[in-house]
Amino acid sequence: MKYGARNQIVGKVESIKKGAVMCEVKVKTAGGDFMESVMTTNSLKELGIKKGDKVKVVVKAVNVLLVKE
Repeated sequence: MKYGARNQIVGKVESIKKGAVMCEVKVKTAGGDFMESVMTTNSLKELGIKKGDKVKVVVKAVNVLLVKE
């Protein structure tokens, strides 16, 4: 599959929280950081993603916000 996003980070699926329609997939990157993706449960099933799988996080964002607290 081709895509235009240039930010690609390899990681391992740490956990999956399923709801009725949506789910949250938590990925641990090689650097030890965590990223999360929210998708439909149908997409999760179609992709065949399971805990422990190696995945690529592909990020293409219109906005990235920085907040100083």
